[in-house]
Amino acid sequence: MKEYYYDKLMGIKTGGDQEGFNKSFHYHRYEPTPYSALEELFNNYKLTSRDRIVDFGCGKGRLNFFIHYLFNAMVVGVEMNEDFYQEAIENRTSYLKKTNIRNSNIDFYCGLAEEYQIDPFDNRFYFFNPFSIQIFMKTINNILLSVEKSERNIELILYYPSEDYIYYLENDTSFELKKEITLPYFYEHNSNERFLIYQLIV
Repeated sequence: MKEYYYDKLMGIKTGGDQEGFNKSFHYHRYEPTPYSALEELFNNYKLTSRDRIVDFGCGKGRLNFFIHYLFNAMVVGVEMNEDFYQEAIENRTSYLKKTNIRNSNIDFYCGLAEEYQIDPFDNRFYFFNPFSIQIFMKTINNILLSVEKSERNIELILYYPSEDYIYYLENDTSFELKKEITLPYFYEHNSNERFLIYQLIV
């Protein structure tokens, strides 16, 4: 029900999972974060209009539009699938028309996550287990290199986090766990139904 409600509210179409699988085992199939999970996340975690959030494996842009709608924050979606990328662009046009917003600060990049050039203003990064640990490590390394060039506080938001991601962050990086947000009822049956917020304070 919430999938329909929020999509209609924002004038977008973000439902449906990816059919089939990607050619490379490094990239996982697309599945949008449920709106019910996003509600729980943002009831317990706040963003501001000064934040710039990057969603790796954004698909059709659900997270991007939801964040922009709630916080008027700058959002970037990184998507390797050209069909999903085009749907995200179409959703942006529809979203801006529905909400009557002119200056959107909603950008999409079609390409691989590890090739995305981290912007000095990017300070929040979202991962719904989009790719293998090898790609995750390369992407995190790009973020850390960016911080060396432009010092700022960074936070990672992990939904349904893999053990590989967690082990790498806690043993091989300076990121520290800031917060865990579990999803009521779902977490009782599946311990992966949670968000982990990691921070890098410089």
